[in-house]
Formats: sequence, structure tokens, C-alpha cells
Amino acid sequence: MNITERNQIINLVKHEVVPAIGCTEPIAVALCAAYATETLGCRPEKIDVHLSANVLKNAMGVGIPGTGMIGLPIAIALGALIGKTEYQLEVLKDCNPQEVERGKEMIDANCIDIKLKEGISEKLYIEVTCQANGHKATAIIAGTHTNVRYLAYDDDVRINNAATSSQTTDEECVELTMQRVWEFATTAPLEEIEFIKDSARLNKAAAEFSLKGNYGHCLGKTMRGKLEQSIMGDNTFTRVLSMTSAACDARMAGAMVPVMSNSGSGNQGIAATMPVAIFAEENGNNDEQFIRALMLSHLTTIYIKQTLGRLSALCGCVVATTGASCGITYLMGGNYENITYAVKNMIANLTGMICDGAKPSCALKITGSVANCMLAAMLAMEGRYVTALEGIIDEDVDRCIRNLTRIGSQGMNETDSLVLDIMTHKGC
Repeated sequence: MNITERNQIINLVKHEVVPAIGCTEPIAVALCAAYATETLGCRPEKIDVHLSANVLKNAMGVGIPGTGMIGLPIAIALGALIGKTEYQLEVLKDCNPQEVERGKEMIDANCIDIKLKEGISEKLYIEVTCQANGHKATAIIAGTHTNVRYLAYDDDVRINNAATSSQTTDEECVELTMQRVWEFATTAPLEEIEFIKDSARLNKAAAEFSLKGNYGHCLGKTMRGKLEQSIMGDNTFTRVLSMTSAACDARMAGAMVPVMSNSGSGNQGIAATMPVAIFAEENGNNDEQFIRALMLSHLTTIYIKQTLGRLSALCGCVVATTGASCGITYLMGGNYENITYAVKNMIANLTGMICDGAKPSCALKITGSVANCMLAAMLAMEGRYVTALEGIIDEDVDRCIRNLTRIGSQGMNETDSLVLDIMTHKGC
């Protein structure tokens, strides 16, 4: 692989693996509110928000960092009150108790209106209009969590990328295959890819932070209890599960702690990072092996997400733990053939796991997926894998991945609509 190709992939990874505080959907809505407010130039008197179904689904039940509250209204209020657009997905990092109280006052004043955006096919679409003193400002984020497509103050349109919204970015134009992912991760000069260790540093810190408190369903902490260890033991497997779920516990509960995301999702970043990081520690792998395994995991996740899309009916932890299974297989001494076996085992097992929004119980899905990624890696190292005679598995690993993403992006669309309908009509 030549230096130009390597640089393209490095730029892609740096574009997709970035820090975020809180669940990326409500944080992206807060960011959009910050853009609209900054354009308006004063505190809004009225905020109208229109969201795609997938954004709405992912933002309904998740904790908002630093607030002790759940859901979109407080995220929108704080985005308008204290959000700084230069912080991007850390837009609410200046949150404090006083500003939370101001946000509650804004909510109580009934000045925030949230609706489903009708008539759009895009799964990631956020539109915020802020009004005050007879003026209005509108911001639209679409496609990715930080992509500002439209920005206007009254009739003065300052950004309008709607005409080119279907075009891909330079990073998205990088064409990957599983073989190319493997080649890059295992042969790129180490000094060019060691930056990926930041994901382990950040996400491990989030896990350790979580274990000191009580966040979400405390799944990571629970697995360290006496009863649980008497059943499951205190070993590499349980420590991988515990540390991964702990980071998710904190994030989904709204802890004010950053995590390293992957392809617009903090949980994907956690799931692609923590199993590899903890297994490498437990297994005694050296620094080079660790870096290459971590890059293999993250880049595999990015590769699969290229055709699945940012948001889908398929739970993102399926994708990220498929990447983690590749990284763990490499740490076990696996070659490219073993890696393809791990991918096939994961796709045969977890395809179809639904996404029913971001929420504390995401830790359960991640933990289950991590357990399966360990199993997939162990089978792969024994030369055992699900064959093309079974289900959706194809002989070619890239076609296997396409089968997974076709089901997630096309076949499960009706499932997505039904899930949102159930979520919005509970108790009716």
C-alpha cells in the first residue's frame, strides 16, 4: 500500500474516530440548536425542532450529560443556552448546575416544540429554528452528526449545501475491502497509526469512572460482585465484559465523561475499543500488537458502516463488536483467514439485533455482543466458521458484510417504523 493510500485511510479514521460527550443523537441536536442560536445572536424565545425518525428514536430515552435528566428538551435548551459550536460533539461540556436550572426554566416556559420531520428519506436529519425579537435563524444538520447543511438568518442564507447533499466527502470516498483493512492495519508504519491508542485511553477512563459510581443499570459493576464472580469467575472473559459495559453504563446514563466514538456513535467506539484493549492487557500482547489490533477493530467497524449508514434499524454494537472480534483474533495470533472466519461467525450470529433507541439498557446489548465476539474469535482460531451453506453467509467475506448491511439498511426498514411506533405509543 503506497503512502497516498495510507494517508487516505488515516484521514478516514481520524474523521470517524473522534471524542464525544453523551449520546451522539441528542448531542447533535444540541449542536444544531447552538448553531441556530449563534446565528440568531441572542437567547431564543421560541425553538422549533424537526427530526428524522431515527434521530428521534435514539434521543428519547438517554441521559444528557451533566443534567441528571433524560431526553431532548434539556439537550436543546442547553444547546441554545451554553452550547459552543467549536466544541462539536462535546458541545455541552461547559454544562453546570446553574445552566441546568436555566434550561429547566426554558422547558417549563413551553418554548421548545419537537416534531417528526415528515416527507424525508434521510435517517439523520436535524432542523432547528430559533426565534427572538422578530427574527429567526434556522440550522440543519444532516447526513452526519456534525455536517451543517443549511444555515440562515431571516432571508440571509449563509450555508446551503442541499444541492450537494448527496455527494460524499473525501473521507467517505475511500474504498475499503476486508483485505485492504487487514493490509493497512497490519503493515502501516506504527508511528502513523499509534494515534488510535487515544481511543483506549479515553474509553478505559470512562469505564473506570463508571465503576466508581452508579450509572445506568450498573451492569459493569454488577459483574464484579461476589455472586456474579462465583458464577462467571474473575477471568479475562468477565473483565472484558465488565469494562466494556461499564463505559456504556456511564455514557448512556449521561455522565459528564468523554468517550471516543466511531462513525458517529460513542457506543460503537466503546465496543470497538474496550474488548480489544482489555484482552491485550490480559493476554500480554506487546504495544505494536495492541495498536494494530485496535486499528483493525476500528477500521473494520468503519468499513461495515460505510454501507450500513450512520443510523439504521440494526444495533450498531453488532458492527463494532464484529470489528472487535477481528482485533481479538489478531491478538490471539490469527492471520487474515482467521479474521474472515471471525467476521462470518459474527454475522451468522447477531444479524437482526434491533436498535430501539439509545438508553441505559444498551449496555446489555453491548455486553451480549462482546460475549459473542469472544466466542467468534475462539472458534475462528480453531479454524471453525459458519459456511456458505448456512443462512446469509457467503464464501466471500465482503459479500457477507454486504448481506449484513443490506438487511440492516433495507430489510429492516419496516422494523424501524414499528419500533418507533411502539416507543411513541407505550401506555396508549
